[in-house]
Amino acid sequence: MCKYRAVFILALIAFAPTCLANDEDTLRHIKTVLWPRAYLTQDVELLDRLLHDSFEVINADGNRSSKQDELEYMSNNTWNPGNFEYRIDRLDIYSDSFAIVSGTGIADTYTYKSSNVLVKEDGQWRAVASHVSGVKVRNSSE
Repeated sequence: MCKYRAVFILALIAFAPTCLANDEDTLRHIKTVLWPRAYLTQDVELLDRLLHDSFEVINADGNRSSKQDELEYMSNNTWNPGNFEYRIDRLDIYSDSFAIVSGTGIADTYTYKSSNVLVKEDGQWRAVASHVSGVKVRNSSE
């Protein structure tokens, strides 16, 4: 019996880093690929899947909006940042179900900082909160 318990524990230890790496890869993909794609293509369905029903964002002006506000805004407004890249500065996963992702958005004409809180429910990561600040106009030489 002890032998089987030891094998089970070793299997869990070996499997745990793989789960974490997959969650980290998933979160990176969400923030650097899927989230920008949703806005660039006005894909309301994709953004709806990425945002938790309780999602709220605080924008650079300090205004708060809900998931429904964000979906409605996106469906009525195009976003054309030119070239865009999101660089992750921090990605921490807690208890395999809570994550913080923060970094810098870099567009052709501006940059900004953002932080995002995501939860994992039923195997899916979804954003519950975002904060955007530090919007700066870029020089053409940057």
